[in-house]
Amino acid sequence: MAESTRKASLQWRIPPPIIALLLLLPIVSGSFFKPFNVSYDHRALIVAGKRRMLVSAGVHYPRATPQMWPDLIAKSKEGGADVVQTYVFWSGHEPVKGQYNFEGRYDLVKFVKVVGSSGLFLHLRIGPYVCAEWNFGGFPVWLRDVPGIEFRTDNEPFKKEMQKFVTKIVDLMREAELFCWQGGPVIMLQIENEYGDVEKSYGQKGKDYVKWAASMALGLGAGVPWVMCKQTDAPENILDACNGYYCDGFKPNSKTKPVLWTEDWDGWYTKWGGSLPHRPAEDLAFAVARFYQRGGSFQNYYMYFGGTNFGRTSGGPFYITSYDYDAPLDEYGLRSEPKWGHLKDLHAAIKLCEPALVVADAPQYKKLGSNQEAHIYHGDGETGGKVCAAFLANIDEHKTAYVKFNGQSYTLPPWSVSILPDCRHVAYNTAKVGAQTSVKTVEPARPPLGSMSILRKVARQDNASYISKSWMALKEPIGIWGENNFTTQGLLEHLNVTKDQSDYLWHKTRISVTEDDISFWKKNGANPTLSVDSMRDVLRVFVNKQLSGSIVGHWVKAEQPVLFVQGNNDLLLLTQTVGLQNYGAFLEKDGAGFRGKAKLTGFKNGDVDLSKSSWTYQVGLKGEAEKVYSIEHNEKAEWSTLDTEASPSIFMWYTTYFNTPDGTDPVVLDLGSMGKGQAWVNGHHIGRYWSIIAQKDGCDKTCDYRGAYTSDKCTTNCGKPTQTRYHVPRSWLKPDSNLLVLFEETGGNPFKISVKTVTAGILCGQVSESHYPPLRKWSTPGFMNGTMSIKSVAPEMHLRCEEGHVISSIEFASYGTPRGSCEKFSTGKCHASKSLSIVSEACKGRNSCFIEVSNAAFQSDPCKGTLKTLVVIARCSPSQDTSETASD
Repeated sequence: MAESTRKASLQWRIPPPIIALLLLLPIVSGSFFKPFNVSYDHRALIVAGKRRMLVSAGVHYPRATPQMWPDLIAKSKEGGADVVQTYVFWSGHEPVKGQYNFEGRYDLVKFVKVVGSSGLFLHLRIGPYVCAEWNFGGFPVWLRDVPGIEFRTDNEPFKKEMQKFVTKIVDLMREAELFCWQGGPVIMLQIENEYGDVEKSYGQKGKDYVKWAASMALGLGAGVPWVMCKQTDAPENILDACNGYYCDGFKPNSKTKPVLWTEDWDGWYTKWGGSLPHRPAEDLAFAVARFYQRGGSFQNYYMYFGGTNFGRTSGGPFYITSYDYDAPLDEYGLRSEPKWGHLKDLHAAIKLCEPALVVADAPQYKKLGSNQEAHIYHGDGETGGKVCAAFLANIDEHKTAYVKFNGQSYTLPPWSVSILPDCRHVAYNTAKVGAQTSVKTVEPARPPLGSMSILRKVARQDNASYISKSWMALKEPIGIWGENNFTTQGLLEHLNVTKDQSDYLWHKTRISVTEDDISFWKKNGANPTLSVDSMRDVLRVFVNKQLSGSIVGHWVKAEQPVLFVQGNNDLLLLTQTVGLQNYGAFLEKDGAGFRGKAKLTGFKNGDVDLSKSSWTYQVGLKGEAEKVYSIEHNEKAEWSTLDTEASPSIFMWYTTYFNTPDGTDPVVLDLGSMGKGQAWVNGHHIGRYWSIIAQKDGCDKTCDYRGAYTSDKCTTNCGKPTQTRYHVPRSWLKPDSNLLVLFEETGGNPFKISVKTVTAGILCGQVSESHYPPLRKWSTPGFMNGTMSIKSVAPEMHLRCEEGHVISSIEFASYGTPRGSCEKFSTGKCHASKSLSIVSEACKGRNSCFIEVSNAAFQSDPCKGTLKTLVVIARCSPSQDTSETASD
């Protein structure tokens, strides 16, 4: 180890005074690990004195409930993660300056303890700017009101507030004894976030800010490494890291630093009116395998679980409430297969290589062809003996390659990496997916278990079973509604008035129209027009409380014809936000509402300059102020019964009660019959809803994993509403009489709202004789001691339902040459007659099962000399329903 490398490695050892304390004190009860150091050298993070190849799962605690955290962390660990990574959300923790919130979904200490109790490490990205498609990038909106402040630059007011919050979080971790040197899971921290993307906008002050942020963070004495992502000028004692779809070519800015990938974008976010992005599992696995192949040592999935933008936390503008992100765990915490399973196998293969990866300072490179290459890691193992692991890559996007390596022949599919944990046998190829595919099914809510069986069957068959036949309604006043309004000259900036306490801001002025104006308009056959230089996100224009029109856009010019009557007219403008800007330089200057001039054109005597008018302002809605969405205040509101034949109305509150669906499956509200608004369940704000239709064009009929991925590749859902289903965490529900409240802006039909459950109802498996033996067999004693050849082990199919479910039926099975794809399989010319009975016997009634893919397992060779494949379609049902389902 070079001297400079040794200095980097020693940089993060436990501070001497703390070492002395640790020598004197026993391990504190409640610690999750025996206290250990984390340092680094040019090759990897060094955890408890050993280099590690680490896989990290991105999980954001506020995008789930505390009740969901243990399952999410357990599934992350089962999927092969060593580390959990999360941002820290300043706006949630300090919603009011000086008033901190660490409860509920923001109980950061509890979340870190859940991670530690699972045996995983934690990478805490404090920021405190996080981007994250989170409202205002995670900054509390009060921050923009600090006098003289400029965000993310060498600005004293900003640095003061930033240091105060970062210190608060580091102290919180230290006091709860959550750093690794205290026996906790926190092994690494982050300061700032992707600042390199905007640094040039701030000139020299930006460069000075980077140095200050690094120095400030180091001065907190956290005792673990700090990282800056996408920061090529990160100081010597701060790690720099890559974010992107591919980071295998990334080089840190110092030879003393390891190669880190803090954000592996395994999907993408979605905007209202957009299609749904999907990143193929084969391409994602290819990117990760290439990263470790070319010297990477720490990789984090952004996101491993995306979750939900509850309340008004979604950033923007126009990011949807779901933050599913096409992650390995979906918005509800269910496994997204085959992505979850294919990555689990990848991680297992990488772990098999770890003994060789950590002993080699750099790989040996070997060119195998024009677009094919090998990287070999070998050396003396930590426990004695030689170790060797190899990665064989084919980066050709179209052609399969046949290569020679170490005297043996290998077939490499296009755009793939084969992993050889012993430099001889292939354990895994990124393009060969052996994991099951799960098809998510959305079912109408089932009656409680005590209900009659006939009712259960009706509920299952009635896909139009709606949440309630009894709804109440309350009209929201159009315009100024309360005593807390105020009047001033000119048009004010939206956020300066609302402080983001509401999406909504009313503006009212009086327009006087003369008889000459009326005559002028009639003569010219035209009406006057409201013209605004620039506005965001939604503008609704009312004249005398009648809606004239709406404009949607992000800093777009707005022109709306208006119809006035002679005399005095009330011009009402409602500006709305749909998620504040979360990315870019000078966030504090972005604002909302109007920019530039606003005027009325077309009057006989010329334009009316509205910026010189007297305006009355009202923040928010009357229903918001009266908290009609809360259990405490709902019954105090003057609700009236809604007629089933009532026409859709704008600006209406609706309320009803519903029972919690039976079982444990995630619960969703289907709001496809509604327009745009917000929803609450038992006082919990589940988010904004908007039944806006995605563009008709741009989605791919087929998805080819080969070639570089972009967010507009492999999209789905064109021509359909971007989002119709909204997650309601079960911990927010009571057994019955759950209060649902909606505020509807544009008109919808609440009678067609339904409550449903989501699960992986259908499983499809497809594994051929050419697949590799199961990775779990590599660690069996026979293979480890050399008495068994891995070549003698047959491939196998693994089918698994979600927890609480069993395989209730095998819908289809064929060992031979089946045709088709998931849910559309059919038998081919070659078919083992006992396929269905053998698979049913192995799987039916079980949560999971393994089926060997071999002639022996199916008691015949249905077509000698032909490569055979096993395909299966299985149905999962709640475990208590197995007998009933079988007889239905």
